[in-house]
Amino acid sequence: MLYQSTAPLDLMFQALADPGRRLMVERLCHGPASVSELAKPLEMTLSAVMQHLAVLETSGLVRSEKAGRVRTCRIEAAALRTAESWIGDRRTLWERRLDRLGDFLDETPEDPKQGGTP
Repeated sequence: MLYQSTAPLDLMFQALADPGRRLMVERLCHGPASVSELAKPLEMTLSAVMQHLAVLETSGLVRSEKAGRVRTCRIEAAALRTAESWIGDRRTLWERRLDRLGDFLDETPEDPKQGGTP
């Protein structure tokens, strides 16, 4: 089996490991927001919010632009699709394995010595 580099996914999942950053991503899924808007529901300093946003930007999940004194952040949907695709591939793999196990168990006769029905 060939393995592709997982560096982009590693950065994404590391960024999403923090609950504050996940809240920021959830908020940005509803549309662009300024840094101060993202900071409002969080119990952290604006400086800490900026550090978290830097992690999200490095991971590719968020993009920001500064216009005057306002920094506006946006979600990068393509990055989310990459993570979704990776998770979907794992789900598909396990669903197939479980289907095969179910088929095997359906075809396997039960052993009466084990207490099953003959």
